[in-house]
Amino acid sequence: MKGQRGFIGILQQIHFEAPSHGESWLAAAWKHIRRWEELSRQRQQLASMSDEMLKDIGLSRADVMEESERHFWEEPLKK
Repeated sequence: MKGQRGFIGILQQIHFEAPSHGESWLAAAWKHIRRWEELSRQRQQLASMSDEMLKDIGLSRADVMEESERHFWEEPLKK
């Protein structure tokens, strides 16, 4: 599959930011997990939109397919 990587490639892409002052590593990890859940949910919602709705927000079905095939940990604005 295009863009498929092994487990090692996945681990190299996931970068945890250092916890902010007063935040434990567990809280920082939980924050990342919640973000990944949100990204996954948003991508599912985007994929379920009709073509008319996508046109209203300026996206094509191809754009949506590309985004919905991304891994849950991939941030849309970070490349």
